[in-house]
Amino acid sequence: MRASPTCPRCFGPLHGPSAWSSAYRCGTHGDVLPYQPPRPPTGEALEAMRKSSVVPVWLPWPLPAGWLVTGFAEVGDQRSGARASVVALTGPSLMEGPADLLIIAEEPGIGLGAAFSGLDGPDPGNGFDAGPPNAKIEVAGHPAPLWCVNGESDRAVYAGEAMGNWLWTICWPADAGCMIALAELSLIDARDHELDVPFGAFSPRLED
Repeated sequence: MRASPTCPRCFGPLHGPSAWSSAYRCGTHGDVLPYQPPRPPTGEALEAMRKSSVVPVWLPWPLPAGWLVTGFAEVGDQRSGARASVVALTGPSLMEGPADLLIIAEEPGIGLGAAFSGLDGPDPGNGFDAGPPNAKIEVAGHPAPLWCVNGESDRAVYAGEAMGNWLWTICWPADAGCMIALAELSLIDARDHELDVPFGAFSPRLED
């Protein structure tokens, strides 16, 4: 896994804090909060996320059959706390082979969900929710609408809002996105629950 923070909007290198500024700076996007090196799929990493995250740490629970949690990531530092959280999962797709899923909660303007989607960002864009929602999932006991967002062609992207933050679900391959529309996903905030989570191998999707 990579060892240095990167820009949450383009995954490019950052200039770290200095004697003149406490901010991380991207050559393209200016001052940003850092996308930290991903955390491995372990109980210790989940506990660290629960303690550091300012935004929800969304986890499908119960997990869909055959799915495993495969890593975590966050945007922020010790001073700011995690202002974006990522939970990675891997499981069987509706087609042949495995599928990967990232569930992202982030404050507006962070840009991580857009970056993972292949968008210029930092948010889904004006009018993305102009029509009826393409899917509805349960989030913390309440229905949450999600809309398809046109990202890179190899993935399916849905975005919406939950608890005042952006909610993104990003699936590879693109056909796996049907899972979001068809499966009755129920997300809980892992910060509020002690869970015995099944883990799999680390997801390289977190290092895009």
